[in-house]
Order: sequence, then C-alpha cells, then structure tokens
Amino acid sequence: QVKLVESGGGSVQPGGSLRLSCTSSRSIFSITSMGWYRQAPGKEREWVATLYNTGTTNYRDSVKGRFTISRDNAKNTVYLQMNSLKPEDTAVYCCTMVAPDYRRYWGQGTQVTVSS
Repeated sequence: QVKLVESGGGSVQPGGSLRLSCTSSRSIFSITSMGWYRQAPGKEREWVATLYNTGTTNYRDSVKGRFTISRDNAKNTVYLQMNSLKPEDTAVYCCTMVAPDYRRYWGQGTQVTVSS
C-alpha cells in the first residue's frame, strides 16, 4: 500500500502563487507517472498535470504556462508550482501516482482558494 500526502494549499489573492507538494510513502524513482487532479465545488474532478517517468510533462490547456509539475526523487515528492492563480483555480487538489504495476493511488487532497 502506498500513501500520498499533499501539503501547501491555502488561500491566495488572484495573481498569487502557491506550491503544492505530494510526498509518497514509497520511492518514486521507478513509478510510471505522478500527477495532479482537482475538483471544484459542484463540479466533476478534472485532470491538471502529469509527470511521466521519462520526464515528459502534460498540462490541461487552462493551466499551461502558469503551472509547473516537477519531482524530487530523493524526497519522494512531486510538486505543483502554481503561478498567476485565478479564481477558477479554486478547488481541492489531489495527487495521484501510477506505480510500476499500473496500480493508481490517490492522496486525500489539499484545498486551494483564490479570491480577493
């Protein structure tokens, strides 16, 4: 069993920045991918970004150029740097990992609120 713990959420004004962290209870060196999803109140969960073991990254169009996903293998942690935040970025952000056996694991989520 793998445990993922997110941190770094909070409240910020439009245009501000936050960095989310997702720390895994197991090594992320050989994982297939790690990523972030988000769910706003009253809306379905949506994919935000993915980082593959190859180093390839993908982002949903609405966050391209503003969000950056990265990893630190030594800390078993994946980050989501979020800049130029907008009110529509408000959501619970969840980390997910696809292990080498293709099992998917989820964290509990961290709240991000963007408002003036």
